[in-house]
Amino acid sequence: MNLKEKIIKLWEKDKFSNTDRKIFEEFKHDLNKGKIRAAEKKNGNWIVNTWVKKGILIGFKMGKIVKMDSFLDKDTFPVQNLSTKINIRLVPGGSSVRDGVFIGKNVVMMPPMYVNVGAYVDEGTMIDSHALVGSCAQVGKNVHLSAASQLGGVLEPIGANPVIIEDDVFIGGNCGIYEGVIVQSKAIIAPGVIITAGTPVYDAVNKCFLPMRDKKAVEIPKRAVVVSGSRPLKSNPDFSVYCPIIIKYRDEKSEISITLEEALR
Repeated sequence: MNLKEKIIKLWEKDKFSNTDRKIFEEFKHDLNKGKIRAAEKKNGNWIVNTWVKKGILIGFKMGKIVKMDSFLDKDTFPVQNLSTKINIRLVPGGSSVRDGVFIGKNVVMMPPMYVNVGAYVDEGTMIDSHALVGSCAQVGKNVHLSAASQLGGVLEPIGANPVIIEDDVFIGGNCGIYEGVIVQSKAIIAPGVIITAGTPVYDAVNKCFLPMRDKKAVEIPKRAVVVSGSRPLKSNPDFSVYCPIIIKYRDEKSEISITLEEALR
């Protein structure tokens, strides 16, 4: 029986044995190593691995609240010990990475920030101060998550997409990306932009709203540059509501404005 089959079998249980706990620890080990993920790209599409999300929820069901250092939490999800990892930076100052998270090589984490269970943070990414990577969020290579920005987490419902940030995306300060929104590679999200599953996003280049995928959140296209804007209310055009706007697609000027300083890594 492989790990997936074991987790699916555990999902039906209400009481757990020591053997069950060992299966969960094996599961969590593979999450930490990036061998399994809550979502992954297959044939160009992002697929949710519901069994992985079930495995994480089993940990909450199985765990007992205990005192760990200065906080109280389920004993199945302590702070991850990153001392065995090489080529990452976790700068002192109150940051935490929960157990059950993959952190790739050359990731830089500035204090205070938090990465929640099930998240996947690929190599070369920077998570700046006061930033949050929510449960099961998937973050690609060389992403810059600026100060006070948040990537929403999702464990329920089981089949719901987590927030997905693809490679080389730049997310400005105080942004919020929530409810399964996908930001494709090399997009730039300007400071203060908020995008949720139901947020209409207007593409000013192509003069249309982005299509809302069936029962799924909006998907920000590759190389899109998104800023905060507004649109008139249909019911009363004298008033406007918030609306993210794609003002252009990434060009040479955009590249210069977000050039990352390799010395920081």
